[in-house]
Amino acid sequence: MADFDRNAYPTYGSGAAGAGAAVYDQGLRSYMIGIYNHMILGLAISGLVAFGISTLGLGSPIVQALYLSPLKWVVMLAPLAFVLFMSFRLDSMSYGTLLGVFWAFAASMGLSLGSIFFVFKLGSIANAFLATAGAFAAMSLWGYTTKRSLSGMGSFLVMGLFGIIIASLLNVLFFKASGFALAINVLAVLIFAGLTAWDTQRLKEQYDYVAGDVVAMGKASVMGALNLYLNFINMFTSLLSIFGERE
Repeated sequence: MADFDRNAYPTYGSGAAGAGAAVYDQGLRSYMIGIYNHMILGLAISGLVAFGISTLGLGSPIVQALYLSPLKWVVMLAPLAFVLFMSFRLDSMSYGTLLGVFWAFAASMGLSLGSIFFVFKLGSIANAFLATAGAFAAMSLWGYTTKRSLSGMGSFLVMGLFGIIIASLLNVLFFKASGFALAINVLAVLIFAGLTAWDTQRLKEQYDYVAGDVVAMGKASVMGALNLYLNFINMFTSLLSIFGERE
């Protein structure tokens, strides 16, 4: 898939207003397509790694080491480490380095997701993925086209996200209630669907600040893809937990 067109950004102060608007729209579309391309490639990398792990079989020494030994904590926490590294080192990394770290993050997430093939049936995984893809596309399209500001909704959703993280930890450590876990997953689907729309609108508006700066556009494209990727994956895993048929 082609990356965003690095020459497609608005040229201010030249030409007719209509031509300027057309150039701006072309640049914005190119920028957003670049974000979605990075996100889709990231999902593809994660999917290939996860499926590759599943083909080894549960009895494989590699699978046993990844998911049934203390190494499982490294597998679980590695994606978070990559996200934090990208966030804190964003300014000091080049676009190429940042993109490489994003691909590494996607691969580590694939390792983390590989365990779902040993828990859920393949049909359930496919259905959850398709449902997530449909919901993501609808919410992202709404976020891109709506004229209504979603900034207030975004603040509320971020607070809700922290709430479900805390509730999930409490349930895992203390309550261990299946009904509570179900409620958390339902809320997670709603929150990440809303965050998809909010992030899409935010990324669209961010174009005004990076247009014309090749480096800034490249980095913003990668970080935007990371945000949308996380929304997609969290929606997917929550839907799978709610509706997935276990092995």
